[in-house]
Amino acid sequence: MTLDTSGMYALLDAKDRDHAAVVEALAADPGPYLVPAGILAEIASLIEARLGPHVLDLWLSDLESGAFMLDCGDGDVSRIRQLVARYADLPLGFADAAVVACAERSGGRVLTLDRDFTVVSREVPLTILP
Repeated sequence: MTLDTSGMYALLDAKDRDHAAVVEALAADPGPYLVPAGILAEIASLIEARLGPHVLDLWLSDLESGAFMLDCGDGDVSRIRQLVARYADLPLGFADAAVVACAERSGGRVLTLDRDFTVVSREVPLTILP
């Protein structure tokens, strides 16, 4: 399963209205749980600003331990460019396009709360969770 920023954030914030649904979706999925390198700065910034350095440290520890696998997508730049151009009207920016490219290579499951992925899934084989 490829994790988008919105899904990852809801997982980490127990007060988030979608927290329970995200936890349930993760529990039902055997993994691996992939974090595209393209969302690292975005999610880290949200965690720091909204949840604080302690939660950031816990999240980094999860990455370090392999609970979430960092997916660098070294060969994805061409696909990311295609997706950004194709969905410029959404806008599907770099981070979301990196999630789609990663998901395409790894089974198509995406944990996200972002509605833009529903539009993309009409043309790209994605399963949007929760």
